[in-house]
Amino acid sequence: MELILWRHAEAEEGVPGVSDMSRQLTKRGLSQARTMAGWLKTKLPENTLVLTSPAQRARQTAMALCHDFDIVQEIAPGASVNQILAAADWPYAQCAVVVVGHQPTLSETVCVLLSTMPSGLFFNQGAIWWITCQKQESAFVAELCTVKYPEML
Repeated sequence: MELILWRHAEAEEGVPGVSDMSRQLTKRGLSQARTMAGWLKTKLPENTLVLTSPAQRARQTAMALCHDFDIVQEIAPGASVNQILAAADWPYAQCAVVVVGHQPTLSETVCVLLSTMPSGLFFNQGAIWWITCQKQESAFVAELCTVKYPEML
């Protein structure tokens, strides 16, 4: 299994009295999403499943990659690591899965899967962490394949 954790790109600041779920990407965020999506399109297998938080900024990020994605309530802001992993069917999914989500849950997920990562890991806006899972003997082993930030591309 391949799990690609993608933090939504740069979004507008929150405004008191306006729902956090309706925050949109900034112009810079739209550019970050397009840049990362362009790179991902050259790397992802054809049957990749894309899951996104229902938050507007996450959906806009996912739209840069494809229009055929699933909105998953369980990966909204405040989701737990277990909710992210269950939504992605980790480590059993038979395809690559992209999860477009939020901090701090994405970095917490990386720390759980890759026990060598320090707690407090920061996940930049628009960044992806690509993790693969291999079955070795009777256990599943997660390995970090790559980390990309839009500014690297």
